[in-house]
Amino acid sequence: MRQQTQPTIKSMKTLPQKKLAGLLALTLSLSGCIDLAPFYTRPAAPVPATLGTAQSDPKAFTDLPWQSFISDEKLRQVIDLALKNNRDLRVAALTIERSRALYQVQRADLFPTIAASVTETASKGMASAANNTAGNTSGATTGTAGSSNSSGNISHIYRATVGFSAYELDLFGRIRNLNQQALQTFYANEENRHSTQISLIAEVATAWLTLAADKQRLAIAQQTLQSQQATYDINQKMFELGVANALTLKQLQTSVDSARVAIATYTMQIKQDSNALNLLAGSMVPEQWLPTSHLSSVVFTQSLPGGISSDTLQQRPDVRAAEHLLEGANANIGALRAAFFPTISLTTTVGSASTELSGLFAKNSGIWTFVPQISLPIFNGGRNRANLTSAEKNRDILLAQYEKTVQTAFREVADVLVQREGLQSQLEAQQSLKNAASAAFLLADARFKNGVDSYLVVLDAQRTLYTAEQSLVTLQLSDATSQLTLYKVMGGGWH
Repeated sequence: MRQQTQPTIKSMKTLPQKKLAGLLALTLSLSGCIDLAPFYTRPAAPVPATLGTAQSDPKAFTDLPWQSFISDEKLRQVIDLALKNNRDLRVAALTIERSRALYQVQRADLFPTIAASVTETASKGMASAANNTAGNTSGATTGTAGSSNSSGNISHIYRATVGFSAYELDLFGRIRNLNQQALQTFYANEENRHSTQISLIAEVATAWLTLAADKQRLAIAQQTLQSQQATYDINQKMFELGVANALTLKQLQTSVDSARVAIATYTMQIKQDSNALNLLAGSMVPEQWLPTSHLSSVVFTQSLPGGISSDTLQQRPDVRAAEHLLEGANANIGALRAAFFPTISLTTTVGSASTELSGLFAKNSGIWTFVPQISLPIFNGGRNRANLTSAEKNRDILLAQYEKTVQTAFREVADVLVQREGLQSQLEAQQSLKNAASAAFLLADARFKNGVDSYLVVLDAQRTLYTAEQSLVTLQLSDATSQLTLYKVMGGGWH
């Protein structure tokens, strides 16, 4: 049996290895000759060409790094802390890494998987009747040396090979389109991470400004309480002396209690603001980074544009992410179209074989195999057609979602621009109202102390002043957050 195996192994080398290598190179060069994916063009934006007064260089604002836009050093420190520790941003970053790995897995199908193997095959066959008769003339059945009775010899074949199995030639672009789809998914996740970062910066800054506004409101309430408490103490002594009446004392008591309620409310709100800021930052924000100054001192370094073009708006990360998903769906159609065409796969190995382990790598022991296979779909119950229809409808869905994303972005910018048109005039009017209310309160207080008016006049003037001061803080907060919102909706802040 050993002597019969070696000639069989040699007979496998009838085709020269150079011809085999040339054939493999030819077939590999044919891979990816046809791309069945629809030709992709960016869809027209379903919005007007411009919004407001578009600047000549709108990207100068959208590409502005957040460090150059936000001027307050404490707020910069808090944002930097959030970018390092926020869990939503961390999930977005990990999603990018996962999609990168999945893309690499898909991309590996473009290349053959090469593997080496060393095997031993042992077989045992029945001895022929002629050999048994020649070996035992008396008719008794005996085996050859080293074998049991009524059995043949044990043969061994040792093989060492290197090759690849079932490597698909991508003649119709199926694998390349699947690879393109995975790549576009990776790009979309990367843009989603940018969008998450923009939103996080705006949310952290808004939470920090809200905390500053509530601290300012608390300070106003404390000042009001201090003034009212002092007036109440004086009138209480006057009442005890019989100079002031009980009605005035009770009116003062109501204003003092109202201020105490406001202080308790803003104290609670400040603690909740701190909790919200700590959650966004991903850790406890150090006390020295919390706001202490008034909102009027928080300024942004870049003047805001009065409009934007739709082309610039399409550079927003969420819009780009939607477009990448649309491109991936377009590539998936090409992959499913390829399912209607033949599939060609190759299996080949090169190595050596011998019936003796010591002769495994000896001269003239080389072997090779080359197994091409063509598979042509004939009938599958309409599965391929249904898959293609599903992919086409998915492409149409993503197209509608892309257009909706563009429209949403356009609406967000439009809303902020409209809001900012009236904020400046409101701030000016509210500041004038606050100044007038402050002067009226001083006059009313002086007239009360001189006995000209009752305390009701003072109380009414003080309430008007308190409301004007609180409304001014609210408008200042709206002005600051609107600048942040416009910066976010225009796509700035992730650089």
